[in-house]
Amino acid sequence: MTVIGVDIGTSSSKGVLVDEDGSVLATAVRPHTVDRPLPGHVEMDARVWWDELASITRELLKSAPDGTPVTAVGVSGMGPCVALADATDTPLRPAILYGVDTRATEQIARLDDELGRDAVLRRCGSLLSTQAVGPKIAWLAEHEPSVVDRARRLYMPSSYLVVRLTGTYVLDHHSASQAVPLYDSVAQEWYEPWARHIAPWLELPRLLWPGDIAGQVTAEAADATGLPAGIPVIAGTIDAWSEALSVGAQRTGDLMLMYGSTMFLINTLSERLLVPQLWSTVGALPGTRSLAGGMATSGMITDWLRELFGTPEHSELLAGAEASGPGARGLLMLPYFAGERTPVADPHARGVIAGLTVEHTRGDLYRAALEATAFGVRHNVEAMRAAGADIRRVVAVGGGTRGGLWTRIVSAVTGLEQEIRTITLGASYGAAFLAASAVGGPLIDEWNPVREHVVPDPQLRSGYDKLYALYLRLYPATRDIAHELAEHRRHTAD
Repeated sequence: MTVIGVDIGTSSSKGVLVDEDGSVLATAVRPHTVDRPLPGHVEMDARVWWDELASITRELLKSAPDGTPVTAVGVSGMGPCVALADATDTPLRPAILYGVDTRATEQIARLDDELGRDAVLRRCGSLLSTQAVGPKIAWLAEHEPSVVDRARRLYMPSSYLVVRLTGTYVLDHHSASQAVPLYDSVAQEWYEPWARHIAPWLELPRLLWPGDIAGQVTAEAADATGLPAGIPVIAGTIDAWSEALSVGAQRTGDLMLMYGSTMFLINTLSERLLVPQLWSTVGALPGTRSLAGGMATSGMITDWLRELFGTPEHSELLAGAEASGPGARGLLMLPYFAGERTPVADPHARGVIAGLTVEHTRGDLYRAALEATAFGVRHNVEAMRAAGADIRRVVAVGGGTRGGLWTRIVSAVTGLEQEIRTITLGASYGAAFLAASAVGGPLIDEWNPVREHVVPDPQLRSGYDKLYALYLRLYPATRDIAHELAEHRRHTAD
């Protein structure tokens, strides 16, 4: 038996072919870029998601052992996103991406007034923010009415892949719980009054749990992908929650740290916690809740620096950052290069590099970027704990866990020991695990055992404590200037 998992991420789509023991037989990657047509607008054509899935599955199937069938497919993707389609499931415009797209600030303010800010928090678990789906739909209704006139269905990457594979219009409960304010996280169902208020033309998808079977691969999808017709496809979910499942971070008290284009944190709870500056959501598994935080950029900054430096290998830059040493020789960075999500919740925040001199090297800048994301993680963890979160175990996942320096810096800054599993591929592996669970029921601890623990270096803690205090002061000290510059950029781009 083999299963396939495919994840649609911000910078690439990734697929994995896994056997019944959890061993990775093959991987496939399709790099892509997002579109940024205007300041604060971040989009991607949903049809690319399907084209890349079809290409990935055909590549993976070439590595399938003879006589070993693919028995199930799992999917996941970035989110929450807003991809509107007509009644035939044809996308009507590029999908608006998650919290990195900050266009709907006016709609957030208006809906807060109309629905009540506290009422949204109580019913949905999260406040309206750049992460929320509702304000982005409202933005489309105001700015692109011709699109809305034809729109009937709402998709995210995972659910769009499901409909193309099976013809079934569904969305998983976790993704729906991030479609604020359309979903009631207490009743765990769509909240019709607010959904009708924002999008009366929208046919809401049927709700499933991420590991539920959504349907079977159709003959048409089989022709496009090479997959066997009739095999089951799970509902899937948002990538960060699939990543958490891939490393077994779904027990109460677990905290997953996802090292990717953005940094994401998920603490698994048994009961709901309402925290205005964080996101309280339904968990990926029935009966669980999550308290989550997300930084708008992390690996995006290192990729940006790499491009500025002429695209040297990341290993070369990591070596320079290692040589730079703690504190990056006097540099301190705010990682708000695309605004910031939690706990700052400021779409107009901007990146800051303080302390620059002509003596600084690219290794210093790279080190400052890694330390900035570590300070952002600590900021989120402290907000979680202040709200009553119980963090007992930290599990790291994602491409940023390779090389060791980044995880060591995060442990030193936060004081948290991190567990790293044998396989850190992330969301595509989590999607494959859910697919296998739907047809066979493996245990993730058997599939993906612990490989190592990253232990904080106590000798670095006091120095990082001082830098963290400066980090907390740097944002309010530069906020007004950053906002004025953001406003100036908007006007000059119009």
